[in-house]
Amino acid sequence: MLHELLLALVGYTGDLIIDEREHQKSLGIHLSPDAPISDHCSFKLASDISFIDRCERDLIERLVTLGFYYRELDRFATKSRNLSWIRSADVSPLERASELSSSPKTEKPSVYRRAIANGLVEILSVYRSVVLQIEQKLLSETMPILATVMQGLNKFFVILPPLYELILEIERDDIRGGQLLNLLHKRCHCGVPELQACIQRLLWHGHQVLYNQLASWMVYGILQDQHGEFFIRRQEDRDVEYGSSIPDMSEKLARLSTDDTSLTYWHLGFHIFLDMLPEYIHMRVAESILFAGKAISVLRNPSPAFQFHDALYNPHIKKGSQKVHGSVGCVPVQKEQFLDVKVIGEELLPQCEADKIEAMLQDLKESSEFHKRSFECSVDSIRAVAASHLWQLVVVRADLNGHLKALKDYFLLAKGDFFQCFLEESRQLMRLPPRQSTAEADLMVPFQLAAIKIISEEDKYFSRVSLRMPSFGMTVKSSQANPKTKTYTDGSSGALLSNTSSETSLGGWDGIALEYSVDWPLQLFFTQEVLSKYRRIFQYLLRLKRTQMELEKSWASVMHQDHTDFAKHRNERMNCSTSQPRRQRFRPMWRVREHMAFLIRNLQFYIQVDVIESQWNVLQSHIQDSHDFTELVGFHQEYLSALISQSFLDIGSVSRILDSIMTLCLQFCWNIENQESSQNTSELERITEEFNKKSNSLYTILRSSRLAGSQRAPFLRRFLLRMNFNSFFEATARGVLNVVRPRPSLNQQ
Repeated sequence: MLHELLLALVGYTGDLIIDEREHQKSLGIHLSPDAPISDHCSFKLASDISFIDRCERDLIERLVTLGFYYRELDRFATKSRNLSWIRSADVSPLERASELSSSPKTEKPSVYRRAIANGLVEILSVYRSVVLQIEQKLLSETMPILATVMQGLNKFFVILPPLYELILEIERDDIRGGQLLNLLHKRCHCGVPELQACIQRLLWHGHQVLYNQLASWMVYGILQDQHGEFFIRRQEDRDVEYGSSIPDMSEKLARLSTDDTSLTYWHLGFHIFLDMLPEYIHMRVAESILFAGKAISVLRNPSPAFQFHDALYNPHIKKGSQKVHGSVGCVPVQKEQFLDVKVIGEELLPQCEADKIEAMLQDLKESSEFHKRSFECSVDSIRAVAASHLWQLVVVRADLNGHLKALKDYFLLAKGDFFQCFLEESRQLMRLPPRQSTAEADLMVPFQLAAIKIISEEDKYFSRVSLRMPSFGMTVKSSQANPKTKTYTDGSSGALLSNTSSETSLGGWDGIALEYSVDWPLQLFFTQEVLSKYRRIFQYLLRLKRTQMELEKSWASVMHQDHTDFAKHRNERMNCSTSQPRRQRFRPMWRVREHMAFLIRNLQFYIQVDVIESQWNVLQSHIQDSHDFTELVGFHQEYLSALISQSFLDIGSVSRILDSIMTLCLQFCWNIENQESSQNTSELERITEEFNKKSNSLYTILRSSRLAGSQRAPFLRRFLLRMNFNSFFEATARGVLNVVRPRPSLNQQ
C-alpha cells in the first residue's frame, strides 16, 4: 500500500489509487500525452477498499490530488517540450513548422511554452526528490505512513494547485508568447513566498526566450520568431492576419527601392504587435526596441551602391577622383572596387559596439528577477547606441546637411535667381494652356536654359532635382544622369482659376512640382511624407513668385510702352494732348496694381525671411547639438510643420483667400496688358472690387487673436506691421464689418 501511494503521488495509478478517466474506459492504460488536460481531479481511492476508515480515506484522497496535479503538469511539460515536429528526414524544420502552424488539427509549437515547461520540470524534479526522500525515510524507520507523507508534502499544497490552474488556463485559452509572459507576471503578485518563487522561476525561463529574441533583433537586426510569439512582427504577417490583399502590399513596397531591402523593412517591414506585447513593457520601450533593431539591420546591410559611392567620394580620396561625378551609373565597376559588405557593415557598426549591446542583454538574462527599471535603462542605452551610429551614417557620411541645403535652395526657392530666370524664360509659355502631349517637353526648354545661365558646375545637388507636371504623369529631369534610386513626391494638379478657357490657361501650370533623387540611406530621413510636404510648400512659393514677377513685368511693360509713345510724339502737340488723358485713364489701374504688389511683396518677404530663414537657423542649431537620429527626425518634422503652419497652408480659410488673391493678381496683369485694345474697364473693376474684399478678409483673419496672439506664428505681427504701417489696411478692413471706407477704384481720377 505504501508503494502504491507513493507511485500515485508521481502520477502512476493502480488498484488502490485509480484514475477515473482510465477506469471508465476499463483499459488500465495511461492517457496519451496529447490528451487534453482534465479540468477536475480524477485520482480517487478505489471504492471497494473496506479496510481503510473514513478519516484515513479523506487524508489519502487529499494526498493523491498532488499526484494528479503532478501528472497533469508533467504531461503539459512533456507535450510542450516535444521536438518531434522538427525531426524529419525530407522536410526542413521551417517548412515543418509552417505546415504545423497552418494545420488546424495540430497544436502550434511554442518556444515560450517550451521554456515554461523547462521551469515546470525543475519544480517537478524537486517534488519527486521529496517523494523519494519520504520513501527512503519510511523504509528505514518505523513511522506513521500518512502523517510522514503529509508532513513531507504539505508545502506542495500551496504550489501545485495554482500551477495546475495556470497550465489549465494556458491550454484553454491557447496562451503563448508575450501573452504567456504577461500571465506569469500577473501571477507573481501573490502572498505565498513559495508559490511566488516558483512562478518567478517560470517567468525567468520565459524571459530567457525573450532576451534571446531581443539579442537576435538588437545585435544582428534579425527577427527570430517563426511561431509568431514576439511583439515585433513582419508586415506581411499582419497583412495576412487581417486579410489585406497581397497586391496592396506589393504596391507599397514598389514605392521604395527594390535594391535596398533594409530600407524596405525600415518603412514597411516591421510593426509592434500589441497582442504579444506584455503589459509591463511600456509602449515607448517597445518602440525603442523596434527602432534599435531596424537601425542595426540598416547598419549591418549597407547598400552596394552606397559602398561604391563612399569609396569614390570619400573626402580623403584625391580630388581627381571626383571627376567621375554624375556618371557613376555608366562606369564599368569591377568586383574589386566594391568593398566587402561585411567590412562596410562592421565599419558602420563596430564589433565593439555590438559586443557592448550583447553584454547589456546578457546582464539582464543572467539576473534572477526581472527589474523593469534595469530593463528600460538597458533598452534606452541600446537605442542610443543604434541612433548614434545611424546619425553618423546619415548626417556625416551621407551628407544630410548638404541635401537639406539643396532642398531649401530648390524646394523653398532659396535660389531665387534660378527660379526668377526660369519664370522669365517660361513666361510666354505659361500664358498658354498646357498641352497634354508636349507640356513636359515644353517645360524642359526654359528649365534647362535657366540651369545653363544660373547653376554652376560645382553644384553637385542640382542633378538630383527634376521638374514634373503631375497632371500628365511625366518628369522633366534636370540632368541626363541615371540615379540608382529615386524618391518621388506625389504631385497634384493645381486648382483652375475659373471655368473659362482663358483662365484655365492661367491655372493649368500651377501643378508644376519638383522631385528629388535620394540615395541610400537618406530614404530613412526623406520619406514620401516629408517630400510631399516640401512639394506642397514649393508649389505655393512658386505661385507667389510668379505672381510677383507678373505684377512687376506688367508695370515695366506698360511703362516702356508709355515712354516709347511719349518719345515718339514729344514734338507733336496734338498727340501730346491725347497722351495726357491716356495716362489719367491708366493711373487708377497702377494704384490698384501697387496695392497688389505691396501685399504680395510683404507676404513673400514674410515667408522667405521671417519663416523659412528663422526656422532654418533653428534646424541648423539642432543638427549641430544633436547626435541622435530619432531626435533629428523629430526636429526636421517640427521644421516642416512650422513652415506649413506659419505660411498658413494648414488653415483652409486663409489658404483659399491667398490662392484667390494670387489668381486675381494674375488676371489683373493679363487684363491690363490687353487694355490697349479695349476701352471696357468692367472686368478690371470686378477684379479690383474682388481683390479689395479678399485682402480685407485676409487682414481681418490674420490680426485675430487666434493667430496674431498665439505662438503659432511668432513673426506674424511683423508681417501685419509692414502691411498696416500707415493704418490703411486697418481702416479699409472695416468694410468686412459693414463700416465701409471705400478704397480707390478705377473710376477715381
